Amino acid sequence: MEISVVLPAKNEAAGLRRTLPALRAQLPNAQIIVVDDGSSDETALVAAEHGAIALSSPYSMGNGAAIKRGARVATGEVIVFMDADGQHDPACIPRLLGRLRQGYDMVVGARDWAGQAGAHRGVANAFYNWLATRMTGFEVKDLTSGFRVVRADKFREFLYMLPNGFSYPTTSTMAFFRSAYAVAYEPIPVARRIGRSHIRPLRDGVRFLLIIFKIATLYSPLKLFAPTAVMFFLVGLGYYVYTFLAQHRFTNMSMLLFSAAVIIFLIGLISEQITALTYKRDE
Repeated sequence: MEISVVLPAKNEAAGLRRTLPALRAQLPNAQIIVVDDGSSDETALVAAEHGAIALSSPYSMGNGAAIKRGARVATGEVIVFMDADGQHDPACIPRLLGRLRQGYDMVVGARDWAGQAGAHRGVANAFYNWLATRMTGFEVKDLTSGFRVVRADKFREFLYMLPNGFSYPTTSTMAFFRSAYAVAYEPIPVARRIGRSHIRPLRDGVRFLLIIFKIATLYSPLKLFAPTAVMFFLVGLGYYVYTFLAQHRFTNMSMLLFSAAVIIFLIGLISEQITALTYKRDE
């Protein structure tokens, strides 16, 4: 298989000095693309020095934008995505490629608890994995891992859906599941990153919260909206029983809860149709 490796990088000159030689040793014939996302250090220079293609942006567009730019330029039939900060070990790539050859369309490097960047990130990722597993019916071991191997033609089908921010792994994974493309997980070790993280808890906390809703809307919105509608209906029914027994009347609050249940259910139906249209491709 012809292989392209895409590394999104923002001020990752130090990490690239360690990652690129190890990557070239593992894949001597691969096309290596470093997407310089508006770096202010020597990221592009280090990439060029190690024989990689450097795609430089005049300003930062985001991790997802870098992934999209790299995927468009990649010529290999298989694309390897990995971080440039030294966390991902290129020695794991042959194992991921081996799983891909077994008939999978995407193989994701799954981190364990020790590989999470802090307890708060570990708890959040564990919740994302649980929710995605419930939504898809498949065991999702690491929804937000950026170390993955994909078949290029299938990955490019969803470029228009990928956000420019940090949640591209979530979007691509759910899109593959929704389109019935086979996804596998392979355990990987994760080293401590070189340099500072570009994730800001306050700024990106809201974005990660939105991932929860994106998980549902990318796969099957009705699986989220229907239980919510049932909950509102049951609460309204319980409140109506209470007020009927205590006051012998039907209150405005009961009507509001019943109405909310119907509206939420109908929104879920509409969202389900919109999601189906999103994945419909012109033949």
